[in-house]
Amino acid sequence: MWRGLYTAATGMITEMKRTDVIASNIANAATTGYKRDVAVHKEFHNMLIKRINDFGDEGALGMNVAPFNSLADLGTSREDVTQIKGFNADPTRRPSIGRLGLGDYIDEIAVDYQQGALESTGNTYDLAIVGDGFFAVQTPDGVRYTRNGAFFKNSQGYLQDIRGYNLLDTNGNPIRIPSNIPDSQVVITGDGTVSIPGTEVRLNVVTDRWEAIGNLDLQQQLAQIQFVEFGDRLATQKQGDNLYYIVNNNEGNPPPARTVNQALRERIMNPNAQPRPASGEILQGTLEKSNTAIVYEMVELIHNQRMYEANSKAVTTQDTMIETSVNQVGAVS
Repeated sequence: MWRGLYTAATGMITEMKRTDVIASNIANAATTGYKRDVAVHKEFHNMLIKRINDFGDEGALGMNVAPFNSLADLGTSREDVTQIKGFNADPTRRPSIGRLGLGDYIDEIAVDYQQGALESTGNTYDLAIVGDGFFAVQTPDGVRYTRNGAFFKNSQGYLQDIRGYNLLDTNGNPIRIPSNIPDSQVVITGDGTVSIPGTEVRLNVVTDRWEAIGNLDLQQQLAQIQFVEFGDRLATQKQGDNLYYIVNNNEGNPPPARTVNQALRERIMNPNAQPRPASGEILQGTLEKSNTAIVYEMVELIHNQRMYEANSKAVTTQDTMIETSVNQVGAVS
């Protein structure tokens, strides 16, 4: 009975955690570039149920007894209760009772990277990713990665996200738009190339601002957005605020090869766990919506609630049985 109580309790704990994941998905249904989480559960190892004194693989009893030639010698017969419904005390036949599940647990909170719907905004610095890829931004904790392409130009001309984190180029530097270039003339192509009019960018010592100069009828490449992907889906983990960090060192940057123990280098320095040029495409003037489907999440929430109630009822039943055993069956008359 205790096993049943614990098994049902693990089911309740699992459904509570799954409900938290669903609630997070629903709360971020309107978050740009958000990828829904999926709670992956795993079953504890089953237990093979045996009766006391079951026979071993050699056909010998699980206890010390004198040699016997028949079931009668064991004090049992074909009509004995141990002979019905597949149970048998015959030493030539192992009893078959079955396995008992011991419940389950949340093994992983996986990220569903399915493409979200695209919404055209017409804003120059709204960028959506189609396919695989992340933008790299500089945070106080190091480089982080995001699918949220809602960027804007601050007063100094730097491209930033809503938290004020700078969008990085392939050299790890923030991208700065010259002050004399209108937003409408900034072009960002599918591979992340940022182009502006002119042939050169210089600092105006009078205004202390960077400006594009030269033939403004021509286009020049200003920067290349750091647009990367990972070959291993477990290479990144959610940090919060729609940001991801590289799991290798938990700081968002791959560890220097010289600092990695030789015996661990192959595992830690896995090329698939390091950022590489993305295979996706960037769309300017567009945003990627969350891939959370409200209706689906609500159905899952109702299903989880019913599963929780079923496990809760099982716990109550087990508790009642234990109470009955203690107070009635075990009572001395």
